[in-house]
Amino acid sequence: MKLYPAYFQNLSTSERNAFRLHFTYSILEGFVAGIFALNEYVFVKSLKGSNMQLGLLFQFSVVVYVLLILFNEILKRIQNKKKLLRITAIITRLPLIILFFFPSSVQEVANSTWHYLFLAIFFVYFLASPVIFPTINLFLKNVYKHEHFGKLYSYATTWNKVVMLIVTFLYGMWLDSDMMAFRYVFVFVALAGIGSVFILSKIEYNIREIQCESLPIFKSIRSSITRMMRILKENRPYLHFEGGFMLYGFAFMISVTVITLYFDKALHLNYTSVAFYKNAYNIISILMIPFFGRLIGRIDPRHFAAITYSAIMLFILSLAMIEFFPINYNIWGLKLYIMMIPYVLFHSVFAATMALLWSIGSAYFCKSSDAGDYQSVHLSLTGMRALFAPTSGVIIYEWFGFFTTFIFAVIALAFAVLLMLWSYKKHGKIYKPNMK
Repeated sequence: MKLYPAYFQNLSTSERNAFRLHFTYSILEGFVAGIFALNEYVFVKSLKGSNMQLGLLFQFSVVVYVLLILFNEILKRIQNKKKLLRITAIITRLPLIILFFFPSSVQEVANSTWHYLFLAIFFVYFLASPVIFPTINLFLKNVYKHEHFGKLYSYATTWNKVVMLIVTFLYGMWLDSDMMAFRYVFVFVALAGIGSVFILSKIEYNIREIQCESLPIFKSIRSSITRMMRILKENRPYLHFEGGFMLYGFAFMISVTVITLYFDKALHLNYTSVAFYKNAYNIISILMIPFFGRLIGRIDPRHFAAITYSAIMLFILSLAMIEFFPINYNIWGLKLYIMMIPYVLFHSVFAATMALLWSIGSAYFCKSSDAGDYQSVHLSLTGMRALFAPTSGVIIYEWFGFFTTFIFAVIALAFAVLLMLWSYKKHGKIYKPNMK
């Protein structure tokens, strides 16, 4: 098939079947991601949500990973993971249809009742992440050979981004003509989200589950925490890798909500302009993903992480510099800032590399049988930093302003880069076992 890579015919039958399902899942999730790309801006611009509520909206998307401290143990015990995925999809994604019944005017929807209902709907949606993301890694690592894993994952991610950028641009134009258009869109998002997970659940999964007795809830949590702590204690390069992610995650989380506010309150961008900038860096990142998909399997993941952290450090610094170089032009309804050019370029490198590093980076530190545990550690730590970082960013902004918030993030990222380089110098290359 023309949409598939040239080496598709060289895959085994099980890999080929899994990739078809993985590819279709990625296309549907690309549509969902395209809508979600403007979700926080919709909350600020159309619903007139407060700064702190905006921080909570982003916080919900990542804080749910704390639940993996519990879910990691439970997921290992559930043998019918296909059924688990389908039930999770229905429970968490069907409530998005409620958004269709929101008021049709900005004046009516701009009150705390609708704001908190909006937040509740998306909190339920994000509860799917601690179940779906570790299971994706588990399913794919079970089928894909190690030498194909990065290539196939990056190819599916590339097409995911192609769909996402098209949807984001069209959605942004629609929102500029109708600020309440989100009411209709999320009906289709709910259906696409459920459908994508049902398709993913068809991937062949034959690993025999470990039979174990059910434990009381607190013992289950303790067992999960013990396993995660053992992984970090025994695998020092992975501990440093996650330490770098903690610094990066803090920087990203304190800045991401503030960047949304920056676009609205400081740069005064319309939906089309925001969509344009998001699409600009995503288009370039799409061209880069196949290259980085090959690179992540050839260099140490800590060196790969250093590239990622340097890129986000530079794009945040570019935004901060707009305060000193605010030159901009209005072209065809787009507000184009000169300093947004390096922002787009560095953001494209970040988007291309982080799409791979965040999803599969931890898998390079372990055997395929341990991929679920390692990704659970990774996602749990993501949730732990989300407990305080997003709202901290809003507080720093309200106390000190945009520029200071961005500089805080830049400093944290500089330390993350240095930690990755130091770890490699101290411990050398990681051991890469035969994943099969």
